[in-house]
Amino acid sequence: MSSKGAPGKSGIKKIWIFGAVFGVAAALVMVLASGFMVETTNTDEFCASCHVMEPFKSSWQASVHGGQNPQGFAAQCVDCHLPHGNFVDYLVTKAITGLSDVYHNISIDGATFDWAANTEENRLKFTFDNACHRCHLNLTPPGISKGGLLAHRAYLRGEANKMCAECHMHVGHKDMLKTVSDFYAAQK
Repeated sequence: MSSKGAPGKSGIKKIWIFGAVFGVAAALVMVLASGFMVETTNTDEFCASCHVMEPFKSSWQASVHGGQNPQGFAAQCVDCHLPHGNFVDYLVTKAITGLSDVYHNISIDGATFDWAANTEENRLKFTFDNACHRCHLNLTPPGISKGGLLAHRAYLRGEANKMCAECHMHVGHKDMLKTVSDFYAAQK
């Protein structure tokens, strides 16, 4: 027996059905929205939409990784600047990096910021070895210099305790610091 105002068995069943349908619909919207957001924020246009990133986009476009290579292949910002292999790590790093980028775009003056010191101090935090390895499968290709061959062999054997960006410091951005300096000098 149900008291006045309390739902009966059919009312409880309807609430459960409504809750289940609402839950499935909400989950579907979240999954689709998150996939859309990941794809939308994975584009170079999105990354370079912050004012402080404009010169970095220019230096990237002038580099081998920006399409200045015989194949015309251009890596995307997320190809180098996010870790690959573990989707959760990818998303967490993407969220932290994105929030940091928004904060810094608002809080720093790109013209007076010490980009050289920032690059030296944080270069290894912005580039991931597993990102390099997604494209650079053969680290000992024909034509590599003797020094490069020896360094890469030591790296592949685990004898070199270094990350790719320690030796290849500015590979993704041609003349990066000069491009940044010229960009902000022209802004004055």
